[in-house]
Amino acid sequence: MEAAPPIRTFSRSSSSSAGARSCRVLAGPAPRRARALAAPPPSRAVASSRAPIVVSSPPPPAASGPPATAPGHAKVDRSGRFCSPRSARELALMVSYAACLEGADVVRLFDRRISARREPGYVFDKACLLSYNHMSFGGGPLEVGTEEEAEKLTAQNEKDSANEAEVLSAPPKLVYNNFVLRLSRELLVAVASGWDKRVEIIEKIIPQTWKDEPVARILELCILHIAMAEMTSKGTPHKVVINEAVDLAKRFCDGGAPRVINGCLRTFVKDHVDNTGASQAAESKA
Repeated sequence: MEAAPPIRTFSRSSSSSAGARSCRVLAGPAPRRARALAAPPPSRAVASSRAPIVVSSPPPPAASGPPATAPGHAKVDRSGRFCSPRSARELALMVSYAACLEGADVVRLFDRRISARREPGYVFDKACLLSYNHMSFGGGPLEVGTEEEAEKLTAQNEKDSANEAEVLSAPPKLVYNNFVLRLSRELLVAVASGWDKRVEIIEKIIPQTWKDEPVARILELCILHIAMAEMTSKGTPHKVVINEAVDLAKRFCDGGAPRVINGCLRTFVKDHVDNTGASQAAESKA
């Protein structure tokens, strides 16, 4: 009986480490660091949004190659800038993440980035925005039949990663239109104003493993803060906010984070948002 051919897995590891992402998101922003980050490390976002590639031989009889997927191009307006609420939430998450790393105020950091002067000679190609995919999620291994196909997919991953890094590190005014910048700032104002109150709620609804390692869960906790702030301040339908938060977790976080965030936000809606709405309605009738 012949031995089964080996399976080779190709995946890119994140360059960021838990030790470098020090911030007590549950208790509040950490003390200011001497060296502020210019932007959230794109490597974490890029690496976690790509599925590993598995090469097996022979390929399954029913499959003729990797499954085709519909492109999820970002929405841009006539000026060629992002114009969707998804991009506003993504920008708010990046700023929140960087603010936690710096120990800075999220709104002040946002304003500082918006008003920052462009470096001399800097040129941004807006064609990057057309290739950027807000709906690029991680997932199970992609199975292909040959080493050549695996190399092509790996090369495409590297190309997409470079494109995402270019977009995420570009000056915001070149990437996002005024609607997105305004919405993102409104979300961050809501995040800052209700931070301490949400910390108490988050501590009660997140799993114990997240409480034990908040340093490794900065992105996940920032997603919770942003989603809760949007529910309570913007009046966005709960289902929309939860779906958007889960998608952000799928894109930028690892493991079971999307499932945990979904559960936490549903608990938040049930125990806090719905009760608040019912009490306000009763007060208005009285």
